[in-house]
Amino acid sequence: MADAAGQTEALDMSGTSSSEPTAAPDRTATGKEHFEVLDGLRGSAAMLVVLFHIQGITVSWEGAKVILHHAPLAVDFFFALSGFVIGYAYDDRWGRMTAGHFLTLRLIRLHPLVILGVLLGFASYLLDPLAGTAQVVPLQKVLVALVLGLLLLPAPSLPNRWSDTHPLNGPCWSLLQEYIGNVAYAFVLRHLSARALGALAVVSGAVLVACGGYLGSLDQGSGWDSLWMAPVRLCFPFVTGLWLYRMRDRLPRTRLGWFPLTVIMVAAMAFPTLPAVDGVKINGLYEAACVVLLFPFIVLAGSHSDAGRGMMRLCKASGRISYPIYITHFPFLYVWMNYVANGSPSQARLVGIGLALIPFLILVAWAAYTFWDEPIRSRLRGALRARR
Repeated sequence: MADAAGQTEALDMSGTSSSEPTAAPDRTATGKEHFEVLDGLRGSAAMLVVLFHIQGITVSWEGAKVILHHAPLAVDFFFALSGFVIGYAYDDRWGRMTAGHFLTLRLIRLHPLVILGVLLGFASYLLDPLAGTAQVVPLQKVLVALVLGLLLLPAPSLPNRWSDTHPLNGPCWSLLQEYIGNVAYAFVLRHLSARALGALAVVSGAVLVACGGYLGSLDQGSGWDSLWMAPVRLCFPFVTGLWLYRMRDRLPRTRLGWFPLTVIMVAAMAFPTLPAVDGVKINGLYEAACVVLLFPFIVLAGSHSDAGRGMMRLCKASGRISYPIYITHFPFLYVWMNYVANGSPSQARLVGIGLALIPFLILVAWAAYTFWDEPIRSRLRGALRARR
């Protein structure tokens, strides 16, 4: 997400490397405080997405058996975090930074892992030994999906990948929205006053609530059949995150810390699916309320909270792997999906392998961050500085 979307600014904001002591809070190059609790919450949201996908696949998405019913809303939370953090990292740099330079920085920050995630998805689609005939398709179609995926562009659907707009790595749909949000910030949103951002948030929030009430769920936007909902889900949280940053010092200073805010998030996402009442789709309104009311509160409270030395290491580590685990986990879960569907495993084996997937995917995310993402970004940043 969805920004794990995209969505962490740990190295870009701090100007520090991961080899520095993790017990001390990071600082930006200009000495600003680093929001460690928000890093931790980003990791919490990313893990909720991973757990939702593992558990949902394990029970074949039978609604009554799914535990984290509303975990797809983590993507909306990522968008809110992204708006807040981008405002913090870049609002005061525009006098000495062009839009092109900003967008280059964002590409360096986000795209190396996009490429890795798509390559893993490509390998998963072609080499999955458990897919049977479900993924037999002309190689040309898979190569088209690969090329478009590497550019983060929507591609025609592939068999056994639902109607996903990014069939080699489904979560990439939210990264495309993240890019759109970045472009909007570079050319429009950064110029708007806090009052104008607030007005835009109110209008986009009303649209989001209306869509939630109409559809009954905000888990939309990843497929061709609901593509129109992707920018709807982006607009309110991203704009509101930016508005929260601009208004942060004028708003209430609630301090709860990483653990209480994570508990609140888990409780909200594990809340039961709500039935319609007299034709009113309460479930969609509940999810819209989470995005419109709860998530801005969590972001604001997290920005005012202190991780404390006891939680500092956890929050920093969680933030660092949040984006890698979000963007790399799904190619492996496609294989898990085919195993569940075609392998006729026992319930005990399903539970055992499902639990083992959690540390495995964390390890993959750590490796992706350590051996792919950080080295590539370091070289690209060095090359960019050399050109200036």
